[in-house]
Amino acid sequence: MSLDPSDATIDTLLQRGDVRSAMALVEQAAAAGDPGAHFRLALWLLAGSPIPRDLPRAMRALRAATVSGHPDAALMEIALIANGAAHGADWPQAVRLLDIAADSGNATAAQHRGLLNAMALDDAGDPLSLPPPEYLSRSPEIVRLPSLLTPAECEHLAMAAADLLQPALVFDPVSNRMISHPVRTSDNALVGPTRESLVVQAILRRVAAATGTMVWQGEPISLLRYSPGQQYRPHLDTIAGSANQRIKTVLLYLNEGYAGGETRFDKLGIDIVARGGDALLFDNVLANGQPDARTRHAGLPVRAGVKWVATRWVRANPFSPWNPS
Repeated sequence: MSLDPSDATIDTLLQRGDVRSAMALVEQAAAAGDPGAHFRLALWLLAGSPIPRDLPRAMRALRAATVSGHPDAALMEIALIANGAAHGADWPQAVRLLDIAADSGNATAAQHRGLLNAMALDDAGDPLSLPPPEYLSRSPEIVRLPSLLTPAECEHLAMAAADLLQPALVFDPVSNRMISHPVRTSDNALVGPTRESLVVQAILRRVAAATGTMVWQGEPISLLRYSPGQQYRPHLDTIAGSANQRIKTVLLYLNEGYAGGETRFDKLGIDIVARGGDALLFDNVLANGQPDARTRHAGLPVRAGVKWVATRWVRANPFSPWNPS
């Protein structure tokens, strides 16, 4: 049988709650070498639904899907090898697989390789240099890094999850869930680990180097789009009662040419007019680890045009996107 990820029979079985029969069909097709079956199995194992999450097995299914020619499996496998989803992160192996995919005619892989080759990186994917910082405040520390990203990198990051954009949510410490709230009226999407191309991961390593932290301390990139009238009202980025606090915030401004949308620190009297490619870094906590109320900030309403920004929240300790709690 030839199994497509949207195969109606599988979906019907799942809708009926017959996971066992659906799984049997997928495994049967996978055993016959069907690339779609291998890929669907990998997605289930990564998501932990409708079967329990099993990252090592998911990686084996992705490898099988890649070998059998599934068009999306190769890039997902490359991303997960580089960020260490199932084993330790292996940047050199991920780069080798990207070269294989690009040389095999995968146009997206070739585009990613071109962007990656334009970066000055060491063998681990870390940046060889950073732009000189501009200090906007020493206490609390607020730093702008001009042109941390190129226009092509900004576009790549904006498109990494643009298809997932939906009304933004905020973290509710009571329910431990993301909920809608009038404080935040932008559109939002997370660039999860399966979408972290090597280009995205090289940017994340750049962010880690700029903040003096390790890349695995960061939450997944949050992509934000502000249309006219949308804003993020004054707030702190810390999470009340968190045992693994957000100690730093990095804002990556992905475009310019819009009106409004300044980043305002109202307690400090600082307004930042974004420039495409710039990064803004600031501490969220005091020396004792408690939230620093002085870092309350807002994204002012956009008056015209569309503002794109990506946010990377950095935790005090390692953060797993597979088990956020």
